[in-house]
Amino acid sequence: METYDQLVHEQLFRWNKKMMQKSSLLHRLSKRAQTKVNELIPEKVHQVVTESIKKVTQAALAGSDFLTPTKDVSTFSLAEKEKLVADKLKKYKKMAAMEGAGTGAGGIFLGLADFPLLLSIKMKFLFEVAALYGFDVKKYEERLFILHVFQLAFSSDEHRQRIYHMIKYWDEEKKKLVDVDWRVFQQEYRDYIDLAKMLQLVPGIGAFVGAVANYRLLDHLGETAMNCYRLRLFTKEEQ
Repeated sequence: METYDQLVHEQLFRWNKKMMQKSSLLHRLSKRAQTKVNELIPEKVHQVVTESIKKVTQAALAGSDFLTPTKDVSTFSLAEKEKLVADKLKKYKKMAAMEGAGTGAGGIFLGLADFPLLLSIKMKFLFEVAALYGFDVKKYEERLFILHVFQLAFSSDEHRQRIYHMIKYWDEEKKKLVDVDWRVFQQEYRDYIDLAKMLQLVPGIGAFVGAVANYRLLDHLGETAMNCYRLRLFTKEEQ
């Protein structure tokens, strides 16, 4: 019978391969569609979204808004840590779905409020995941890593492969970093989620779209985060 660590190694191997592959045809077609949708959206809406992304991510890098007490996991096995992470993911997926349904049902004004709210939920989740894997989120370099995990989850093929390389060789790459390229960060994130989230602003279907989109976005972020921290832990063991 396989051990838990062996099973995780196999999952990580498959995930690593996926990171180097091109997106599906459906994803690429969706990208074209969202470009068209973006052209129809008022500039004021774009400005609100962009500014909310910048404020929340900068707060994650510099502030204490996302710091929460967590249990000492220094003696925990990987299986025990990931059980806690899986429980957190379930909680945050439900939270995101409820938030998306609530704001989606409220039309365009409440729909716009969903962008910073969902972003805060994602950031808080990532901070908790990092701590549960045993990393000190009070350190600036760990916050930078969190933002790179976020970018890896929500970016285009070209940018994703660049960020994946940085995460894979983090101990070397972090020495070259000072800050995040905010312009690229915002644009990649917006391009990834815009189509689903803009449909949330449509009266009548907004609540359903908001709940489903938020749930799936958190699920995707959870898979990405777990594999990024697995990669770091296994890389440390090999050194």
